[in-house]
Amino acid sequence: MQLLLIRHGETPLNVARVLQPADTPLSTRGVAQAHALARRLAQLHVAAIVASDLPRAQQTAKVIAAATGAPIELSELLRERNFGHWRGLAYDALPSNPLLMPEAAPGGESAAAFEARVARAFAFVVQRAAALVVQRAAAFVVQRAAARGTLAIVTHGLVIRAMLSGHVRLPEGVAQPTHLGNTSLSVFDALAPHTASLVNCTRHLDATASDDPHALCGG
Repeated sequence: MQLLLIRHGETPLNVARVLQPADTPLSTRGVAQAHALARRLAQLHVAAIVASDLPRAQQTAKVIAAATGAPIELSELLRERNFGHWRGLAYDALPSNPLLMPEAAPGGESAAAFEARVARAFAFVVQRAAALVVQRAAAFVVQRAAARGTLAIVTHGLVIRAMLSGHVRLPEGVAQPTHLGNTSLSVFDALAPHTASLVNCTRHLDATASDDPHALCGG
């Protein structure tokens, strides 16, 4: 089975380069991006969706679910790193880079705590993928067809970056992306060593819903 690692659609605060409060929704362009991705995923046998419970990820997941018929499960483990009292502040005006700093922002989450949570999130989604294969086999679906199914994971930029850098084997010659596009798609195997076959792909986006390379990725 393959796992589809997806960043949520664009939000107004991504474009404004502001660390986002938890309740930030998608922008109009973010909704269009989600629909473009959903049309692509409709061809990929999505069996289930696991998503962050933050609104921007939930909105993206619901658009995918409408196109694929896949059920959604929400998890706090897939939330973006918590920047505490810095949420709502302009990223470029902060005295240090919150996306890279090891210490916690006031009232927020340290890099070590965040990475430990991402490790639990990764184990969780791999377990969900394994359970899907068993369920489909038990429903008299041949194992070969079960293996073709996919689990979609809708989450956030820093979560994806941490998974790609610490838990997924990238193809030879492929570097860690410096910017993860909104609704970008990365694909990796459910079985260890979790090798990726696609990283940070946004080819489903056309000029009317393209990713803004200057938008904030994370936070």
